[in-house]
Amino acid sequence: MEKKALITEMEDVRRMLRPRREDAHKGDFGHALLVCGSRGMAGAAVLAAMGALRSGCGLVTVHLPESERTVIHCTCPSAMVDCDPQGHFSALPSNMERYTAVGCGCGLGRHPETEAALRSLLLAWQRPMVLDADALNIIAAGPDLLGLVPEGSILTPHLGELRRLVGEWATVGERLAKAADLAVRTRSCVVVKGPHSAVISPDGQAAFNTTGNPGMATGGSGDVLTGLLTGLLASGYGTFEAARMGVWLHGRAGDIAASRYGQNGMNSRDIADCLGEAFLAVE
Repeated sequence: MEKKALITEMEDVRRMLRPRREDAHKGDFGHALLVCGSRGMAGAAVLAAMGALRSGCGLVTVHLPESERTVIHCTCPSAMVDCDPQGHFSALPSNMERYTAVGCGCGLGRHPETEAALRSLLLAWQRPMVLDADALNIIAAGPDLLGLVPEGSILTPHLGELRRLVGEWATVGERLAKAADLAVRTRSCVVVKGPHSAVISPDGQAAFNTTGNPGMATGGSGDVLTGLLTGLLASGYGTFEAARMGVWLHGRAGDIAASRYGQNGMNSRDIADCLGEAFLAVE
């Protein structure tokens, strides 16, 4: 029987959000690893780190080229850096056992060594991860990689990336059906980004988002979302729960940014900067 679609609203997020104990410490909230950025694309890693640092997780580490490390230290001093020896993702981060969730893809590029390193990461990591941007493009070009996506992951394609993964569609209904099939096949959440983003659970349940605005159609917005979702997974939220919360909070932050700067004047960093107020609305 076809599942009735859900709508994610403020009260849903308020119910899902877990209060922090008075005796809590950073070790209680997980350690997010972001495998993002390449030479000339470090901004994507910065925006993802900003999203993760506003997620409530305990620790954030960014794996990116050693040549680009200074930008993280300067813009996100709360984050740690794990350096890749090349100007692109070429080697697995050290001490993978330290992390509780991984986000991968923002600004990654398509270097042949990066494609091989992504395969190694998928084989080495057996827990949920967030896959976006070039990670999805690499997977779409090598379909056998789809079977390596860890169960309980979150895939966050925009419409172009979704087409590469599932092929063309004729109607919105067919698009959602193809995205639901992808979620079921990978046993993961699929977030179809766009107006009223659809968050589809590993069993094909769709939840439509109620926040966000056209001003968020700007470069880097998805990078912020990837970091936020990775941080929520690292904190211990379940896959569907983290995806619904993260998409709603990301959209709420975008609405706050639009109220300050206008939809034409806002940018993706404004979304990251407004995430704290988005959380405040539901705490």
